[in-house]
Amino acid sequence: MLRLPISLFLAAAAVFAQDAATVQTALKQYCQGCHNDQSRVADFSLDGVATADVANHAGKLEKVLRKLKTGEMPPKGLPRPKPEANAALASWLETRLDENIRKFPNPGTPTVHRLNRAEYANAVRDLLDLDLDHAASLPADDSGYGFDNIGSVLTVSPLLMEKYMTTARRVVRQALGTAKQSPVVEKYTFTRPGASDSGEALPLSLRSGMTIKHYFPVDAEYVVTVRVRGNPDPTLPPAKLDVRVDGVRAKLIDTVYSNAEESQATRNSEVRVPLKAGLHTIGAGFLTELAKSETTAGATVGRFGPPPASLTQLEYVLIGGPFNPTGPGDTPSRRRILQCAEKTAACANKIMATLARQAYRRPVTAADLAPLQRLYTSAGSFDAGLEMALRGILVSPNFLFRKEANGATPLHKVSDLELASRLSFFLWSSIPDEELLRLGEQKRLRPVLAAQVKRMLADPKAKALVDNFAGQWLHLRNVPSWRPDPEKYPQFDDSLRTALQKETEAFFTYIVKEDRRITDFLNADYTFLNERLARHYGIPGVRGTYFRKVALTNPERGGLLSHGSILTVTSYPTRTSPVLRGKWILENIVGAPPPPPPPDVPDLADSANGSAKDLRAALQAHRAKAACASCHDRLDPLGFALENYDATGKFRAEEGGVKIDASGALPGGVMLDGPGDLKRILSERQDEFVDCLAEKLLTYALGRGLEHYDMPAIRQIRRDAAKNEHQFSALVNAIVNSVPFQMRRSPER
Repeated sequence: MLRLPISLFLAAAAVFAQDAATVQTALKQYCQGCHNDQSRVADFSLDGVATADVANHAGKLEKVLRKLKTGEMPPKGLPRPKPEANAALASWLETRLDENIRKFPNPGTPTVHRLNRAEYANAVRDLLDLDLDHAASLPADDSGYGFDNIGSVLTVSPLLMEKYMTTARRVVRQALGTAKQSPVVEKYTFTRPGASDSGEALPLSLRSGMTIKHYFPVDAEYVVTVRVRGNPDPTLPPAKLDVRVDGVRAKLIDTVYSNAEESQATRNSEVRVPLKAGLHTIGAGFLTELAKSETTAGATVGRFGPPPASLTQLEYVLIGGPFNPTGPGDTPSRRRILQCAEKTAACANKIMATLARQAYRRPVTAADLAPLQRLYTSAGSFDAGLEMALRGILVSPNFLFRKEANGATPLHKVSDLELASRLSFFLWSSIPDEELLRLGEQKRLRPVLAAQVKRMLADPKAKALVDNFAGQWLHLRNVPSWRPDPEKYPQFDDSLRTALQKETEAFFTYIVKEDRRITDFLNADYTFLNERLARHYGIPGVRGTYFRKVALTNPERGGLLSHGSILTVTSYPTRTSPVLRGKWILENIVGAPPPPPPPDVPDLADSANGSAKDLRAALQAHRAKAACASCHDRLDPLGFALENYDATGKFRAEEGGVKIDASGALPGGVMLDGPGDLKRILSERQDEFVDCLAEKLLTYALGRGLEHYDMPAIRQIRRDAAKNEHQFSALVNAIVNSVPFQMRRSPER
């Protein structure tokens, strides 16, 4: 299951002088009995594979190498080489495969790549200074190889192009402030994108707070309606509802009501405010003498739930308008677009050329501008023509698709401009900024690549790595939709759900921004908590609603595997799942995913829905079936090591008066008992985690699935990152300088 350490490879290689014939004999002795043209176990045959001809058999030999290093083959019960001989075989194969790819590099042939929804939104933001949510107008993207930016699955249909045209019209009118603005009402709950119950944007004196980033289309009046529920406790000081705009109090509303009937119902509190067009932050929360934590009926109460029923709570916020609009306003978008004051064709041409260059990620030609100029002319006026031309840019294939030119030779480096786009979509999920674009145009990007990577990782736009890479690698996107059984986990609410996700996002952000070692993902002695989450974890001394770095001294916590976000999405609503957790570790930490179960394998017994003891017994019976054992022998021990965490990530020593059994034996006989042992074993064998993270990041960076010819690049990325103590930037630089990222192969004709 776990890869053998590099030290063992080196020692074995020194003892065993391997050659092609010796390796060929070993494969015949230990592998070909099952993997031949007749048996074809796992639909894999080694017949005809010659170790003396690595170049023509690299694909199958890479599969052999992976199985040898993970210890999966030969399977349990069959003859297998001694560990030192196994390591020598793997070392010989790895060396020859790496030598082969150095002689015959193959960076792959990327397909034409459509921008996915996140990339489109970020590109519009950076092009027009307009940050909008496009979830309602553009469909979610299909995923492949674990990510939704894979070029081969980002298909295009006539319906999607219609949606792009509709979205472009909405975006351009919003940016120019020319849309006909009828009053509308938008609802924000704690789980809607753009809303947050994070405390950073509100004063510490508020509880049950929500902040909202909302784009206001024109200068006008808008109505903010705060929905409140709960019954005020007459024995407590009355709470006051504090409504703020961009951090400044707009109104303080008394929540004392005139009659008992009114106080029993949910209530709306309205604030009408004049606002300039653009993006504003709306905040609301309760100001009270009891805002800081206190103990009520045995439960600690803060801004985050669950507060006692006697406290009023914020349920949702409505934003309505515009009312009495006075004009489009002086917005950042209009300043970005309207670079010249006069309304002339020359001014329009300047605007079109500037924005097209940025949108198309390259210098524009007369042929690029000609269709935009025709759109401008056809509209009959400057304002209408400019709107048409900008819509033309946003639906142009030059904007919606990332295309790379074929070189003079089949194998070639991508141009500096193409490299700039690869870099910006990797680290920012967006188009290159002016500095990157200029360096690409001047063919000066490669000499300053490391400095650009450092600059880009420090930029706020690198949050895209958290949202789009970490969100999919760590399955954080599944947290908002995970719904535990409310009877079994009554303390779980949306505030806790948000806090669980925020912890992992803040943790990942810290590793990127502070350039920490990537091994911190496994064994960090710190995390990021607010009071609500710290209380859930049983960690004392954390007060307040904002997230902060907290040092950990308890071995129960530390590293990703103890984060509640991951422990919840690898559980069922009613119970934990050692199988899901073990599978998650194999796929995302170890890099050795199990095959899908055979179609005739039965499900777990119904008793698995009961206690942890029942679940262990059911899985033990499951492993007794030969068809199940090969995978579950690898899955179950890893999952059981996390069994001390319940389905919400809370640590438990026992369940129903019975001590939790978190022990297990890995293939090869390695014993582990609990999360501390699991973290130690994974940390001792960190190379497999580095390889796994490198595979995930390279897949995401290239926007394609990895092939056997990419595996030598993964091993080189690991070696290069190790030279700089596995800092996050070292891993990113190793990827950016790798053959697959720097080069491409033209498709065969």
